Amino acid sequence: MAETLQIGEIAIEMTRKDVKHVHLSVHPPAGRVSLVAPRATRVEVAHAYAISKLGWIREQRARLQAQARETPRRFVERESHYVWGRRYLLTLVEADEKPGVRLGHRRITLRVRPGTSAAKRADIIHDWHKTLLHEVVPPLIAKWEAKLGVSVTGYYLQRMKTKWGGCNHRVGNIRLNTELVKKPKDLVEYVVVHELLHLIEPTHSERFIGLLDKHYPSWREARAELNALPLAAENWRE
Repeated sequence: MAETLQIGEIAIEMTRKDVKHVHLSVHPPAGRVSLVAPRATRVEVAHAYAISKLGWIREQRARLQAQARETPRRFVERESHYVWGRRYLLTLVEADEKPGVRLGHRRITLRVRPGTSAAKRADIIHDWHKTLLHEVVPPLIAKWEAKLGVSVTGYYLQRMKTKWGGCNHRVGNIRLNTELVKKPKDLVEYVVVHELLHLIEPTHSERFIGLLDKHYPSWREARAELNALPLAAENWRE
């Protein structure tokens, strides 16, 4: 069960797990702070540790709050959109035929029926994003199933407010944030590896970190790049 450590204006969510050392994290997008401590850790000790890291916590939160955010998308002519880390301009075509999306050189062509609302345009683009991910994700899963010796029962794509991915290790499936379609493909691979490793080690324990170090040595750089890229324009809740 989570406890809350209050240090000035900062609330820190503390959980106790079977770990050897304290792990402190500041999470995008809003700067939520969590602390994982060994089960026997006294609250006073955890509180003192958090105070000693207060400068670092504030620095990380300030960086996240200053991080670029995408402006709200209206899906109109010459609007900027990102696919696999590259910027494209949107071309809007209104025609009385089946809606669709085509990726070209520096352009995304969105074909819609006349009078289609911005919300419906967003849904068409989102479905297209999922189609792109469905082309990329299965080969990555197959590649890393073989490398890690795990078996995935299935994967799901969905809008996620605060995470890039998730894993249900009990049933063997993973979830991926559809926002990943906007990021470079190597960062998508990092998220896939991260979630598949949770089939071996469900928690973010020292063993999990060791597995990441072994199988994906550049994971720290990948995570930093992923979290440094522009955040979605929607209202994120944690």
